[in-house]
Amino acid sequence: MSAYRYETHLHTKEASACAMVDGKEQARRYKEAGYEGIIVTDHFFNGNTCIPENLPWEKRIDLLCKGYENAKEEGDRIGLSVFFGWESCYNFTEFLVYGLDKTWLKSHPDMLSWSIEEQYRRVHEAGGFIVHAHPFRERSYIKQIRLFPEFVDAVEAINVGNGNEEFDNKAAIYAAKHNLPMTAGTDSHGYEKMRSGLVFDHKLKDIKDYISSIQSGNYNLIKI
Repeated sequence: MSAYRYETHLHTKEASACAMVDGKEQARRYKEAGYEGIIVTDHFFNGNTCIPENLPWEKRIDLLCKGYENAKEEGDRIGLSVFFGWESCYNFTEFLVYGLDKTWLKSHPDMLSWSIEEQYRRVHEAGGFIVHAHPFRERSYIKQIRLFPEFVDAVEAINVGNGNEEFDNKAAIYAAKHNLPMTAGTDSHGYEKMRSGLVFDHKLKDIKDYISSIQSGNYNLIKI
C-alpha cells in the first residue's frame, strides 16, 4: 500500500516573525525529505506575525498569504502539493485553522475581535476545521495552559517544536479523553533536525480532502 506524507504545521518568513526560511525554500526542503505535501500555517495577526498593523485589512491578508503562494508556486514546479491554513492566537493559546481561503479572510475584517467560541462558530459555518496546536506547551511567555475541547475539532498530539515528549503525551491523553482526533506537525520554522506529520493512503486532492481524511480516521501520525 502506498503511503503519502504531509506536513500540517509550517511557517514561512514572509508572514511569521519566527520563521527562518521562505515559502519556496520550505517547499524544496520537504520535497527532498520525501513529503507529498505541506500545509502552510503562518501566524495570524494576533500571533507572532511580521505583517505591519498599519496597513489596510486586505493588504495585510495579501501579505499573510504570500508565504503560502510562494510555496505553492515552487510546489507546482517541483511536484509538491501545497495547501493553505493559518495559526491563530488567543492570549498565547493557539489554533490551526484549515479549509478556508484568502477570500474568506478578506471578508471578515472583524475577526481579531472574536472570542475562541466565535472563531469556532464562524469557521464551522464556512466549512472549516480547527486543531488545538501544542496544547500543553510550556514557555515563559505562556501564562497558563487553557483547554477548549468543545471549540476544536482535533488536537495536535505530536509537535516537534515542543522539544518535550511529555507535552505531546499529555496532548494525546487529552485528545483521547475527549474523543478528539489527533494530528501531528513539525511546527516547522526552517531549523528543525526532526520532522513530523501525517501519512495517508492516498494523495490528498485539496485541503477539504485533508479535513475529511482526518474525520474518517484513515491516517497515521509520524515523527522522523
